[in-house]
Amino acid sequence: MVRNRMRKRCKNGYKLRRVVGILVVMPLFITGKSVIKSKYNLNSITYILQSKKISEEICLIQITDLHNSIFGSDNKYLISKAAMKSPDLIMITGDLLNANEPDNNIAVTLLAELSAIAPTYVSLGNHELEYEQNYGTDIIALYESAGATVLNYEYKDITINSQPLRIGGIYGYCLPDKYLETGEADPGECKFLWDFENTDRYKILLSHLPIAWLKNDGLEEWDIDCVFSGHLHGGQVILPGIGGVYAPDMGWFPGQLKGIFDSEDGKRHLVLSSGLGNTELVPRFNNIPEIVCVELIPDGNLHKT
Repeated sequence: MVRNRMRKRCKNGYKLRRVVGILVVMPLFITGKSVIKSKYNLNSITYILQSKKISEEICLIQITDLHNSIFGSDNKYLISKAAMKSPDLIMITGDLLNANEPDNNIAVTLLAELSAIAPTYVSLGNHELEYEQNYGTDIIALYESAGATVLNYEYKDITINSQPLRIGGIYGYCLPDKYLETGEADPGECKFLWDFENTDRYKILLSHLPIAWLKNDGLEEWDIDCVFSGHLHGGQVILPGIGGVYAPDMGWFPGQLKGIFDSEDGKRHLVLSSGLGNTELVPRFNNIPEIVCVELIPDGNLHKT
């Protein structure tokens, strides 16, 4: 009897340890799997935007925040994902490389490959600017030597599929000019944006920092049809039903930090990508790297994923 009870206790103890082990290991397994997927997998997200200014369909690809990441040998997987969309324009919104890593070959090689697919336009991110300071490299000349067009407080009037467009690039917060009274807005940024918005063409702005467009009425105050941004990495760690856990300039639990955001009248849009890479100590979690495809089509003011 005593021996049977001891056997039963041992058996029950084994079962308990097994259950506890499973309860401990499963979350670690799920977390590890999500971290790996959030580093090496790659999604392609498509949005459709309609506008009365658009008469012919145009396909735009956005790539942002690569941070020297690699998807396939020499980024062949990333390049093939972009090529599959047959884009009319490829737009890169900064942080292709890392400010504290001297190697720029990943960024330059990618730009050369993308420029062979479609005209490629680049705006700078904070890592490009810091890289220049750290290593004395002329980033604009470097990127343009690979075949891209860098837009830094500049814009180009172009025609794609018989459709007149204005595409520009800027690194800055882009606070509306109403903030000039408080000294918060940058006069140089405002001067560029006043000039940039003064056209009947469909206006596309590459702006690495999305804060003013999200939180400071940028979409309401600036007459710009579509802004493409990155920088926030989607909030780095994304919790179901909650969104991003942390973002620069926005703090903890800032909410949804990827997707399309509209002006109140639905006529102007921010396309915010969670991007591809990471420089934070905390790895991306539940946050699959992405490239964004935007299909501009005629008529109306509708978007969908």
